[in-house]
Amino acid sequence: MKILLIHQNFPGQFKHLGPALAKRGDQVVVLTPKVKESTTWKGITILPYGVARGTTPGIHPWLADFETKLIRGSACHEAAVALRNRGFDPDVILAHHGWGESLFLKDVWPDARLGLYCELYHRSGKQETGFDPEFPSTTPDRDTLRLRIKNINNRLHEEVMDAGISPTQFQAGTYPEKYQSRITISHDGIDTRLVRPDADARLDLTDGTTVTARDEVITFINRNLEPYRGYHVFMRALPDLLRRRPRAQVVLLGGDETSYGAKPPQGKTWKQIFIDEVRPAIPDGDWARVHFLGRVPYATFLSMIQVSSVHVYLTYPFVLSWSLLEAMSAECAIVASDTAPVREAIIHGETGMLVDFFDTAALVERTCELLESREHRDILGSNARRFVRQRYDLQSVCLPRQLKWVDDLARAHPIKLPQD
Repeated sequence: MKILLIHQNFPGQFKHLGPALAKRGDQVVVLTPKVKESTTWKGITILPYGVARGTTPGIHPWLADFETKLIRGSACHEAAVALRNRGFDPDVILAHHGWGESLFLKDVWPDARLGLYCELYHRSGKQETGFDPEFPSTTPDRDTLRLRIKNINNRLHEEVMDAGISPTQFQAGTYPEKYQSRITISHDGIDTRLVRPDADARLDLTDGTTVTARDEVITFINRNLEPYRGYHVFMRALPDLLRRRPRAQVVLLGGDETSYGAKPPQGKTWKQIFIDEVRPAIPDGDWARVHFLGRVPYATFLSMIQVSSVHVYLTYPFVLSWSLLEAMSAECAIVASDTAPVREAIIHGETGMLVDFFDTAALVERTCELLESREHRDILGSNARRFVRQRYDLQSVCLPRQLKWVDDLARAHPIKLPQD
């Protein structure tokens, strides 16, 4: 079978699926702007394409988002035409459509089956744009209008999507009901053979200290330290956590940028804003036990969760982070926010402990309770790893399901472009 993969940051969510398709004998070709020259990776041919222009200065801000997708879709279309003219005719196209690249691929290959990675459909409402009252929308009366425009890319793709795949029930459930029947729920997969507990793990901290699984370590991970992932809530818990646990080391991983939600005030970072807020309440000696590692290599991330005594994970109702499932696979004892995506993985009292996202006191209390009881931590951690292996294991669960999804897609009758 001939398969075309589209991802602006390849391999992205196709990190495991792409090589598995190539390994079983499929011809796999990738179009991506990430590389500058043609290359090969794990049996996959990777071809570059360029994006020649940016968005129009002064364009309506609601339209700017779609214009970027249109620009990318147009550039990918040109690369696809060139690839077709060289004789490549894919049976299946797999795309993460979030950046617009796959908008016009059915125009190039109308008989190809298009499978989309359905990450999120943007919704307005109290549990979406109104979830955190501390950061209210500046235009609540227009959020529905803005998000309707933001979903143009989703809507155009839904017209030509032969099938979709979504990593969680929560994410699939954000899409309109009439499209959900075409979406298969399958996580990208956790390599539980690699992400596993290690009693001998060691983590070097920024002050030269080394911690191990025998130390008391509280961990917190974001791609970027920001409110969407509960960074402000965790920071506000620090004064009490440090006071009540005088031997605990607190380790935070994450960058200074903004991945989701509103950007911080000009010239500031969310990281520093909340450091400045809580620092006066924390004595110097306690603050010395707080360690910001920034962004680190994956091996350092693994060591971090392997030495963790309690791992805290907080998020708005949004895309579930891989880091939570990886921490569970490493047998971390988890304290997490009681929000919809998290409840798919954390069963309160069984695979972790849930607290209200905004309840800092409860976060402190549950964390301290677990730090007091090694037996309770071990039970939760063991249950968490078992849960991940049963439902999210890469080799035994997720990859076979993804491969079946591709095969079913290849046998489907392709949806044709809407007629003007």
